[in-house]
Amino acid sequence: MKRRLQKKYLILILAYSVLLLLIPYVLDYRSKSAQVKHGLQQQPRCPDLDNTMALWDTGYKFNTSDTADYTGNNNRSQGRTHIYLHATWRTGSSFLGELFNQHPDVFYLYEPMWHIWQALYPGDAGSLQGAVRDMMNALYRCDFSVLKLYAGSQNISTSFIFGWKMNKVICSEPLCDAHKRHEIGLVKEDMCGKCPKRDIRELERECKKYPVVVIKGVRVLDLSTLVPLMKDPAINLQIIQLFRDPRAVHNSRLKSKQALVKESIQVLRSKKQTDKYKRLLVPNNRVNRAESYVSSAMELICDNWLSDMMLVMNAPPWVRRNYIRIRYEDLVLHPMEELQRLYHFSNLSTFPALEKFVLNMTHGQGYSSDKPFLISSRDAKEAIFAWRERLNVEQINQVEAYCSEVMRQLGYQKNSVDKT
Repeated sequence: MKRRLQKKYLILILAYSVLLLLIPYVLDYRSKSAQVKHGLQQQPRCPDLDNTMALWDTGYKFNTSDTADYTGNNNRSQGRTHIYLHATWRTGSSFLGELFNQHPDVFYLYEPMWHIWQALYPGDAGSLQGAVRDMMNALYRCDFSVLKLYAGSQNISTSFIFGWKMNKVICSEPLCDAHKRHEIGLVKEDMCGKCPKRDIRELERECKKYPVVVIKGVRVLDLSTLVPLMKDPAINLQIIQLFRDPRAVHNSRLKSKQALVKESIQVLRSKKQTDKYKRLLVPNNRVNRAESYVSSAMELICDNWLSDMMLVMNAPPWVRRNYIRIRYEDLVLHPMEELQRLYHFSNLSTFPALEKFVLNMTHGQGYSSDKPFLISSRDAKEAIFAWRERLNVEQINQVEAYCSEVMRQLGYQKNSVDKT
């Protein structure tokens, strides 16, 4: 009798368990049937997010195995590492670039897109950005013949391109004996200026020997321009984006305003179709047009920075693995930590001579803005806070007004001066 009761209880327990397992499947089936019957569809995602993600779905398509195995910054085993230093004028990009120019494993290209701007200015901004991307595509493949498209009647040689008087590859053996590639230190322009001109085919052969190719530029106005190069498995572009306190950038741009008028106008032309930027293209103060253009361009630079940050924020994980951002202030105040982070991202190793170099460059005697485009050892703290002494309250308030969201995203505190 007792055994019969145990059997009955066991059967009831099993039946109850089966019933519990079946209920979710039945409910799910009925729900799906109802959706099909009434033509219901899944709710769409936020339109802005859809538009951003669509950017990553256009152009080159990864196949299934590509997507599964793609790990971003791990391409030394796959071939050469390609880095783009994405910056704008007066953010400290020359110093950042010099950290790569000094590394013996890096083939460094300084501002190659300058040739496009010189040849095509004041052309359509969209066409300029397309030309910049196409040039980068060729340069990363060590094809320098693309430069001939923009050289006019000038012969292309090593004494013409990539900031040659400061370029360690061009000024070192086997192209020149002015420097030794493994010796760390700023290139002496007077010595490099005596180097013989070499055909670009010789430079292409040198380029192919290096495991890391780095391009530094300030003429890519929008990060989305580089998306095709990030998606191309032959390039697999990795991006280091440099930011700086907008007030410091504005101060430095004002000091160099005559040299930046052409670039500022081109930046404004890139968005001239909107009423806002049509307004900015017409200076209020015609007496000082240079300062007006430079100030107006700063507003657009902050807009572009914010757009870049939103693009990365909504990008697939592999994009975020192939992208880092760095603040100039962190780079010069904490040079050892930031150098390690940059080199790790770039598949490079550091060593004592490089560490000593970066410390010397950020712990110099004083700071001078008389020669803003000169790379030199300087007092980092004085350099990053110079804007406090040189901008008036009105200028500070203006920058903080149209760069407020960028400053918040990057962690820059607003000025504590009484704004009345």
